[in-house]
Amino acid sequence: MSQNGVPDFAELLGSAKHTAVHLEMRDVYSVGNETESFGEFLRTGQTDLDPDSSFWQGWTPLVRDTVARGVRMRRARIVSEPVTDYIRWEHALTPVNIAVGEEVRWLPRRLASDIALPGNDLWLIDDRRVMFHWFTGDGDWAGHEFTQDQDVVKMVVSAFENVWERAIDHEKFCI
Repeated sequence: MSQNGVPDFAELLGSAKHTAVHLEMRDVYSVGNETESFGEFLRTGQTDLDPDSSFWQGWTPLVRDTVARGVRMRRARIVSEPVTDYIRWEHALTPVNIAVGEEVRWLPRRLASDIALPGNDLWLIDDRRVMFHWFTGDGDWAGHEFTQDQDVVKMVVSAFENVWERAIDHEKFCI
């Protein structure tokens, strides 16, 4: 358990019994561990699609373990069109997310205008716990907040399910 009783992300995902959903709403992220891979994509158009490579080692084992426990993992991304280079890169990498057990959908931002959305990206675990992620204006990590407040959870569940219902399966979303 990390400070103040707030679980770190691996603990949070490890606690999931039924569902783990992720809502992403930014068009650009700039987190340090992605810099090299994103730069390579910009230079060559190539991505690392080996789920066992060192690039993926912080993520794919967590997903595989979670899915193996019978947890359904869904990821929805709200994106502007035309998409940014970063979103093109994420789209190119998404086959790995799917290969290890995630379901991924994309929602063009123009189709989300009437959905009440939370102010930050988030993970929702078992419709009971929410971890909001904060980013700087440039897209780097800025922190997170954990809540089990029932009103917040209810809002997040509604927002995610509305996005998911409208969103386009990865295989059908062309960029």
